[in-house]
Amino acid sequence: MAKKSIRYGVSLRKREAAVIKQQKARYICDTCGKDAVKRQGTGIWHCNYCNATYAGGAYSFHTAAGEVVSKILGRKSE
Repeated sequence: MAKKSIRYGVSLRKREAAVIKQQKARYICDTCGKDAVKRQGTGIWHCNYCNATYAGGAYSFHTAAGEVVSKILGRKSE
């Protein structure tokens, strides 16, 4: 089956390319600090170095909403 792509509009194709680049990127593991976290499935991220598994965003390891929650929880623990 051929890959379906956005057909019309340069801006839409650029936005799709940016999302796919973000999805395929490697991220830094919160546990071991290595650049080894990759996407396994929708919202599931796995570190190939320390075998830690995380829940995150569908296309990126950290979401904007998750960072806000982390900041709020960080303030409450102080």
